[in-house]
Amino acid sequence: MARAIVDIAEEKKASNIVLLDIQHVSVIADYFVICSGNSERQVKAIARDIEETLDKQEVSPRSKEGLDQGRWALLDYGDVIVHIFAPVERDYYRLEKLWSNAQTVLIVQ
Repeated sequence: MARAIVDIAEEKKASNIVLLDIQHVSVIADYFVICSGNSERQVKAIARDIEETLDKQEVSPRSKEGLDQGRWALLDYGDVIVHIFAPVERDYYRLEKLWSNAQTVLIVQ
């Protein structure tokens, strides 16, 4: 599922997509998908497409946050947590650095 989410984000022109394997450093999930949208509108569009595509496969997020604001959207699929940031928020939170002990599976610039 994590790889499918990366593909969807890439199709929506998300930038700086990172797939982290966090299984050995946390129990909250197996993978983080982190990516950026260039605007609030694009952040919302990326999140919406991920959700709609997975809904067609009868996979729904356990929870979702930030979709109204468009600065940082979070989709929690249990084993996979998706973070979609506007550039300023991504620079501020720097999740890749926070989770630097995780294994980087994939980077798509």
